[in-house]
Amino acid sequence: MDYSDSCIVRHFDYYCALSPKDKKILAALEENPIKISRGTSLWQEGENADEFYTLSQGWAYSYRYLENGARQILEVYLPGDILGLQEFAFTDRLEGVAMIEDGIICPFPHQRMLELFSESLTLTAVMFAIASRQQALLSERLVSVSRRSARERLAHFLHEIFLRQRQTDPKGGAKMRLPLTQEQLGDLLGMTSVHVSRTFSVLNEAKLAYRNRYHVTIPDLKALAKEGGFDERYLNSDLTCFLRKNPPTPPLAKAFDT
Repeated sequence: MDYSDSCIVRHFDYYCALSPKDKKILAALEENPIKISRGTSLWQEGENADEFYTLSQGWAYSYRYLENGARQILEVYLPGDILGLQEFAFTDRLEGVAMIEDGIICPFPHQRMLELFSESLTLTAVMFAIASRQQALLSERLVSVSRRSARERLAHFLHEIFLRQRQTDPKGGAKMRLPLTQEQLGDLLGMTSVHVSRTFSVLNEAKLAYRNRYHVTIPDLKALAKEGGFDERYLNSDLTCFLRKNPPTPPLAKAFDT
């Protein structure tokens, strides 16, 4: 069966080559699709955390509201990402999640994740790798917001989003989608909307990034990386060698393969 249209299969396949069985298991997580409109809140902080969502189409973001009403966007999610993964061990939601644009989500309960762990060692390893990368993304964002200049922050973020899109769409060329508003970018990077606009103008004048509504063209990725002090190690997660060098012990392999 062809799973090339499955965002989550393409996303997981980046980490290591998946077997037909693994792809079938993942594709099942995209059953029961629900169309969702831009701006819709999937859940809010403090609500019961009992299920995940696969983001089949569209972009989303997680956020927290401060006591003064200010919003901090924590992370941006692209098609193929799993929403709510960091709350697997918690009873309540730690943050809210909302849609950046119209999309399609597919809910599945926490129990289904446990079943996935019992069905495939490979998918279990990839799931841990994805959770680790989400933590790395947050750590890198913290460094940007607290220590990088506005120009460096925006350059770093654009480079990151470009690479994340190319991991599942390597033929995308120098142009990428960026459906975030200036307000959303400001809440993500700790800047005002006006400052975001001015910084885009600076990057445009430096011939590092050209924005046209919800698309950005990056003519020289290396130059943009240098501008943002970008080190892509936190996005490179190849588990193929690890799984080859660290096969499960017979009892564990039997437990996963039954």
